Order: sequence, then structure tokens, then C-alpha cells
Amino acid sequence: MTHQPSTRRALLCAAASTAALFALAPAHAQAPYPNKPIRLVVPFQAGGATDVLARVLGQKMTASMGQPIVVDNKPGAAGIIGTDTVAKAAPDGYTIVLSLSNSLMTNEFLYDKLPYDTQRDLTLVYQIAMAPLVLVVHPSVPAKTGPELLKYVAANKGKVAYGSYGVGAYPHLAGAHMSLTQQADMNHVAYKGEAPMVQDLIGGQIQMAYASALAAKPHIDAGKLKAVGVTGERRMSTLPNVPTLAEQGLKDEAYRVTGWLAIAAPAKTPKAIVDRIADEVRKATQQPDVRERVAAMGFEIKDSSPELFAAAWKQERPVWERLIKQSGAKLE
Repeated sequence: MTHQPSTRRALLCAAASTAALFALAPAHAQAPYPNKPIRLVVPFQAGGATDVLARVLGQKMTASMGQPIVVDNKPGAAGIIGTDTVAKAAPDGYTIVLSLSNSLMTNEFLYDKLPYDTQRDLTLVYQIAMAPLVLVVHPSVPAKTGPELLKYVAANKGKVAYGSYGVGAYPHLAGAHMSLTQQADMNHVAYKGEAPMVQDLIGGQIQMAYASALAAKPHIDAGKLKAVGVTGERRMSTLPNVPTLAEQGLKDEAYRVTGWLAIAAPAKTPKAIVDRIADEVRKATQQPDVRERVAAMGFEIKDSSPELFAAAWKQERPVWERLIKQSGAKLE
């Protein structure tokens, strides 16, 4: 009986430890991802195509994941401010970004200093859609095809102006490439957004521009603008009768690449969470009403994954770097 007190103490300690384990277990079991709202940062103004896509996907993902997807618009500095917010967020899957290729790729070649490094600070999750543009001209321009337009700008050296919605944006880079290759000395006019660019094109202040189908199609249909061709490798479903520039013989990479829209998360986000987000985005983009909405905006849905997105990003990166260096674009 001399060992009874110590034995009793040992039994009591063991019982207490077991109780503690059982007390902790439900807390862990009740907290699978996600167990609270997910913040989806859009680094652009509300109402734009990126914002619209975020809200369409957010609605579907909320229903599927059982937690609200809260869209948070943080515009400024060509997508840098909002993207940096996500790059510096906790890597727990509760703060992600839906952005364009500029803030996730091309800005690094435009700016001397960025507050984040995509490769170091972000995890690429899902490439949602490609964003081809339509090359449109004012009706006074006597060119109906890509080759005819090249001849026209070359024959009117210094007389043609093209618009873009920002220095270093694709419309600027593609226009600069055309001007350089045709020795056309075209004038670049940068606007604070696509809407004023399109309005000036309609008004004849500029003669050509690359625009989204969402912005250009109503004016093409009304005869106020003339569609010459679309960028990328495939025709737009919303403009099926407009051939790609590549189809017309413009094989340069400047006319074949397109921007894109994609999801990224902070670096070091657990792989299981990254895969879960990617699966949810895929499920949402496969729904017919989402595909119809995205196609109406002139975008082309991608079947992606974290691995496919990373591979595409790596392949495209040097192309954009060449185009930006060729244009001479630089921002502070």
C-alpha cells in the first residue's frame, strides 16, 4: 500500500491529459477550411470587367464553400496597391486576389521598384480566362484588314494616333510594336481608363486602339467603329465574324499574346488550401451561366490549375519582357 498515493496521482494526471485532448479535438475538428468569410481583393475600381467577374465567381463560390466571398476593391497604381495587400496578408487562404496579368506579371518590367515580387510573395492559384482584345479603327481609316492597316500606318508616317488605357498596358505595347515595325512614327495617347479612350476613338481624336469586346462591340454594331481583327489564337465567341490578326498573316508574338485574369494567394499558403480554391474556381467557371457571362465580356474561359497556371506564367514572361523593353515604357 506504500505506492498507492503516487499511483493515484499518476492516474489522475493521465485522466486530466486525456480530458484535455478530448477538449481540444472538437475545436480542431470544427475548423476545416473555410470556417470564416474569404476576402477576394480586386485591385481595380468597382464596375469594371475584373470586378464583375469577381462578383460572379464570388456568388457561386459562396454557395459552394458555405462561407461568404467578400469582394474588396482596392484600386490604384495599375493594380499594385491591391495586389501588394494580398502579398503581405497571412497565408491562410482567407485573403486572395483576382487580378489582371499586369499586376501579376508585366508590372515588374515597367516599374523600377515594386513592393512585392510575384515569384517570391505570391502563389499562383488559377488562370481564369484569357482576355483578347479587338483592334478597332475610326470609320475614316480606309483599312478593313490587319495587312491593310499596316500599309496605311506606314504610308501615313507621323499622322496616325493610337490610344491605350495606360502606359505599359497591352494596347500601348501592341501599338508601339506596330509603329516600330512599320516605321510609322505613330503617336501614343494614354488615357485614364478604357471608356474615354473609346469615346475619343469614336470622335476621331485618335485613329486606332485595342479595346475589350465589352467596350467596343456596341459601337462596332452601330457602325461607329470598325473591327480590323482580334488578338490571341482564337476568335472571340462574341465577335465570331472578326478574324484573328494571326489568321490574317500578322504572326508576330505582339499580336498573338493576350492578357488574362487570374487568382493568386500569399506565398506559403498551404497546398491543400490552394488546391481547394482552384477546385472551387474551376467548378464555378464550368457553370453555363458563368461561361455565358464571361464570353459576353469577350473573355475565353481557361481550364487551369496551380501547376498549369505556373507553367503558362513562366512561358509568357519573356514575351512580355521583350515587348515592354521594345516599347521603352518605364514607370516610377
